[in-house]
Amino acid sequence: MQFGAITGYVDLAQILLYAFWLFFAGLIYYLVREGHREGYPMESDSLGNAQIKGWPIPEPKTFRLADGSSVTVPDLNRPEPGISAVSTGASPGSPIEPTGDPMLAGVGAGAYSMRADKPDLDLHGHPRIVPLRAAQDYAVSQHDSDPRGLPVKGADGKTAGTVRELWVDRMEMMFRFLEVETTSGRTILLPVPFARIRRHEIEVNSIHSHQFDKVPTTRDRDQVTLLEEEKITAYFGAGTLYADPSRSEPLL
Repeated sequence: MQFGAITGYVDLAQILLYAFWLFFAGLIYYLVREGHREGYPMESDSLGNAQIKGWPIPEPKTFRLADGSSVTVPDLNRPEPGISAVSTGASPGSPIEPTGDPMLAGVGAGAYSMRADKPDLDLHGHPRIVPLRAAQDYAVSQHDSDPRGLPVKGADGKTAGTVRELWVDRMEMMFRFLEVETTSGRTILLPVPFARIRRHEIEVNSIHSHQFDKVPTTRDRDQVTLLEEEKITAYFGAGTLYADPSRSEPLL
């Protein structure tokens, strides 16, 4: 027999090859199982009427967060956002169309996830995003225009309200929201990426002026939760497609 041969048919190289195959198969199984911690349970194309459990589903694992709370995944009882839509076809995977107010249907450009209904915290356990009235150590740079007091105009060119305050992210050192008082007297948050700050006005192209009155609001005057951030951003995102019927029509 040659060097390394155990029998006339098996040698050390063959045993190592088989061991590598077993190791690689185990690695694939482990990675797929761990990847299912956040990916399952999933909903089928039947708009949530059936659940796909998937395989393999790992044993629940609990993660302890810095603020003292904990998160267990996978959470098979985790709620999903309610959607208002109908399928346009009988086959799985058919496009869905929003029903009712498409801006609040929770589908398409207005979809969001069920994040925790509590404020995001900084390293010291304080709310991360707060208005300047609650963060006296922050201010608008003297090199930038202060948008407070400027009118806010929607995509229709009409005035929707006035900027009253700025909300700052104390971890990223940037402004996240403009606090707007609408013409009807409501106070809403406008995400900065959806606002074009001019010298004399604020332009918002995603929604029309009359649609500002339906922007989701916050429970607390000086705090915004992760879930509230999702819903507010989703509303303005939905406007890019549903604010005007012509936006969802074919280009050709």
